[in-house]
Amino acid sequence: MDTNVINAYQRNAILTATPPELTLMLYEGAIKFCNIGILAIEKNDYEKANTNIKKAQAIITELRVTLDRKYPVWEDFERVYDYIYRRLVEGNIHKDIEIIEDALKYIREMRDTWKEVMRQNKVAPK
Repeated sequence: MDTNVINAYQRNAILTATPPELTLMLYEGAIKFCNIGILAIEKNDYEKANTNIKKAQAIITELRVTLDRKYPVWEDFERVYDYIYRRLVEGNIHKDIEIIEDALKYIREMRDTWKEVMRQNKVAPK
């Protein structure tokens, strides 16, 4: 398929997504970039690993700064995001797959929890 068509589709999906769907996209992106980073470490492509793990870190930072502090659970989310971020940094510095997989486990749990929240609130992911 033509990459211009794919890029246009992806841009349109982002522009028409609801805030809950955008959050889900962020989680999915962080998971994707962690997986790419892990594969790159396995191939000793440390530049590619660094680039993709830093993308995952940026997504976690975005999720942190957009936390809605009017809800009491924001502090719990902040602690989890802080832990994930620190693990990604440590895993990236040491190119340690086990550490990155630990962060990935928490990102997946957050994503799955978010999907359940969307389901309970009848926000169907695209």
